Amino acid sequence: MKKYISILMIFGLLFSFQSCASQGSSDPTIVNALVDSQEFTFYAQKANPTNYDVINVMNSMPNSTSTRMLNLNTGDYTIEVNKNTVDVVLPYFGRLFTPSFGNTDKNGYRFTSKDFVINKSQNKKGTWTVKIQPKDVSTVEEINIEIFKNGKAFVSMKSNDRQPITYDGYVSKSEVKQEKEKL
Repeated sequence: MKKYISILMIFGLLFSFQSCASQGSSDPTIVNALVDSQEFTFYAQKANPTNYDVINVMNSMPNSTSTRMLNLNTGDYTIEVNKNTVDVVLPYFGRLFTPSFGNTDKNGYRFTSKDFVINKSQNKKGTWTVKIQPKDVSTVEEINIEIFKNGKAFVSMKSNDRQPITYDGYVSKSEVKQEKEKL
């Protein structure tokens, strides 16, 4: 009886590892089509602050792990890239050199750019590098998105008024937004 239970436990673990490995992965042809069309959404899953003051505060909290990654709600934080606009809604953890007091909405990355330049390139292994330079946003110099063949992505934000931060997540097709009619 113990032998059957141990065999069932092993199969259960194998199935759970298989389902974890398949989450967030996409077909490489779909990823290539998304990047080529310049219409995709990056969903942030983790934030990686580079400021050691923030990391020390995170590690000093009870029941914290000793990593410097913060898990995020996936659907809440995105970068939506379209042909005409780039919408960015990402949190920021780190040191602001010019904070806005009283209005905490400006302390994170929350902006829409309509004047931007996109440079994209693909290496031999199939990894895309997308560089977005918004010209109508004064605080952000460049957004670097590295997109892997399986749809996983890595974003780094370069600003002139705060320390750098990176995000881990995945890219997917942009959802169609329907505007609600005002009554």
